[in-house]
Amino acid sequence: MAGTSLLALIDDIASVLDDISLMTKVAAKKTAGVLGDDLALNAQQVVGVRADRELPVVWAVAKGSLRNKLILVPAALAISAFAPWAVTPLLMLGGAFLCYEGFEKLAHRFLHAPAEDAAERDELLAAVNDPQVDLLALEKTKIGGAIRTDFILSAEIIAITLGTVAEAPFMQQVLVLSGIALLMTAGVYGLVAGIVKLDDAGLYLSQKQEPLRSIGLGILRAAPYLMKSLSVIGTIAMFMVGGGILVHGLPVLHHTIEGAARAVGGLAGVGPALEWVTPTLLGAGIGVLAGALALALVGLFGKLRHAVRG
Repeated sequence: MAGTSLLALIDDIASVLDDISLMTKVAAKKTAGVLGDDLALNAQQVVGVRADRELPVVWAVAKGSLRNKLILVPAALAISAFAPWAVTPLLMLGGAFLCYEGFEKLAHRFLHAPAEDAAERDELLAAVNDPQVDLLALEKTKIGGAIRTDFILSAEIIAITLGTVAEAPFMQQVLVLSGIALLMTAGVYGLVAGIVKLDDAGLYLSQKQEPLRSIGLGILRAAPYLMKSLSVIGTIAMFMVGGGILVHGLPVLHHTIEGAARAVGGLAGVGPALEWVTPTLLGAGIGVLAGALALALVGLFGKLRHAVRG
């Protein structure tokens, strides 16, 4: 009997761990849309920081990110325990914010002249090279800004994860949310540390003999394109994830898109592929429209507030 009970207990533990592993994988997949943007934003935070201070700055922001999640994870668990009805609205709000942030990036890309961005970057670099500028204060300002940005992105990650495990037992929610929080923090800031030191690695290798020299030169050429690619991929993923959240939160829209996918799935040859990709494309399209609407509303609210204060 004791042996049977022990085996049953081990089986139950294995089953729970398997459930946790599965939910963590699902949550990680859903939050991956935030990851590209998180990487690009945090890697950009060290622009203008001395090379020997890049890793300490990344480490300081990573510690701030952990503090953010120490606030957000218990808050999410409290909401799930005492106000479960709020999970879906919060998830929808997070999805809408993702779409808004993505569309704001597009608007900035097409409405702002490249010269403005170049001037801002030159101004920052000039400040770094000015001996009268307090570099420690500048560094603290950049760290504080990065941690505030991380709080928003972490809140999105935790909200999406909470939506994934909302129906799970409390302990599984604790383990999955904690696991995702640690995984995303270690993954994001580990990759950021690698990205900001990529040019140093390329420079080091370029001073060696062949074939290391060619590899180093290739890294130096590829590094700027990597940053641009992260930003583009992150923006697309924000529309896909944010739009998908909004679609799943609106049953009518969800069923309509499912019907459209089934309709194109009947086409000869390309039907199965179209059925698979249609929900993603339509969800991303919904994300773009939602982002445009959110940006317009935020702009209108800003103008009204300015008019009232004026």
